[in-house]
Amino acid sequence: MKLSARLAVPAAGFVLAGLAGLTATACAPQTSDTSAKNDEKSGTLRVWLFQEVSNGPKQKVVDRAVDAFRARHEGADVEIEYIPVETRAQKIKAAFNDPKSAPDLIEYGNTDTAGYVKDGGLADITEEFGAWRDAEDTDPTAKQSVTVDGKVYGAPLFVGVRALYYRTDVFDDLGLEPPKTQAELVAAAKRIRAEKPGLYGLAVGGAYTYGAMPFIWAHGGELAEESGGTYTSAIDSPAARKGIKAYTSLFGDDNCPAAKCAEMGGNDTVTAFASGKAGMVIGGDFSRAAVEAGTVKGKYAVVPLPGVRAGEIAPAFAGGNNLGVLKSSSHRTLAVGLMKELAGKKTQAELFDAMGFLPTYTDVREKAAGKEPFIEPFIKTLAAGAKAAPASAGWAQIDSSLVLPTMFQEVVSGRKDVEAASGDAARKMNDAFGAAR
Repeated sequence: MKLSARLAVPAAGFVLAGLAGLTATACAPQTSDTSAKNDEKSGTLRVWLFQEVSNGPKQKVVDRAVDAFRARHEGADVEIEYIPVETRAQKIKAAFNDPKSAPDLIEYGNTDTAGYVKDGGLADITEEFGAWRDAEDTDPTAKQSVTVDGKVYGAPLFVGVRALYYRTDVFDDLGLEPPKTQAELVAAAKRIRAEKPGLYGLAVGGAYTYGAMPFIWAHGGELAEESGGTYTSAIDSPAARKGIKAYTSLFGDDNCPAAKCAEMGGNDTVTAFASGKAGMVIGGDFSRAAVEAGTVKGKYAVVPLPGVRAGEIAPAFAGGNNLGVLKSSSHRTLAVGLMKELAGKKTQAELFDAMGFLPTYTDVREKAAGKEPFIEPFIKTLAAGAKAAPASAGWAQIDSSLVLPTMFQEVVSGRKDVEAASGDAARKMNDAFGAAR
């Protein structure tokens, strides 16, 4: 759900958070077969890209890529429309149902992939992706975000992951070292709160699903298990429950009071840190601009979020955006070509420089890290094995109906224990997975 922020534009830190939490609703009508019957090699391609808070730098990079595409494709033109992220679900679903007004190419959040495939909106480009030289260096997690049932339905455009931001001034004052295990993380958080009661030790949120997931994964739990293309919830497994207990233990007067923190989402926790109200926060590479615009500028550092054992990195949710060709496009070959131009190595490198979008290619990312050391902890996190949301159309329903935030909030409020809350969440998840088959 939810996700574009970035190094260059302070306000952009809160737009997409990886499209980590913004997902399409599951109640839109199922589309009929809208496959195009022809493949025109000239004409105008229509493209929908997401509008950023400060869109100028992105638009300049896109315009250069489009100019390069036009130069190589005589008779082809391109019209770019920047659409609001918040209303993309309705607009894109409507396009799936009305091929005459639909674009040829769209930007979409990586948690939307399975739902869009189920709706019949995206073209299968497995063959073209496999023959694309740039794609050879796509990291496996990014490729997974465009893959459903072994077929590829787009090209990854950028990725976003989270790591641990901490206040260097607070740590120095208390003689703390960056935590190397989750037990050390909890201890550091509680010490900060005890000695500096005006601060949250680690800002956490009951509605911060993507901040909680690393605790579940680090303890060996999973959100769901897949067998034969069918997903079943695993949120109530013993391992997942250990992770839920670890995360929810951070809600209390000794770290982040439940009365204030139970309703907080990811943006709220980053705001608390940026404004100097927390010693630590789990934030994304896309959160840096917001932190830099806050009172803690120059007084923070970032390390990977530790796992259960020393030397381990807790798996992070791999957010980000993709580009996909619509099945209804009558310019399939040209649309795939433009997709490769916009999502290729050259353009991704330029988008990193302009917007801070983390490249999906391992070699491009290494070069980016050489320019900007700040992203090294995020690259290490990706390399350690970031995870994606279940590749099921049911995930959109699970996410939009707040199944996991409700579970966390029930626990931290004391309304239910971990066993009861996770059991209820598992049943709701299975209902959504079942409805999506």
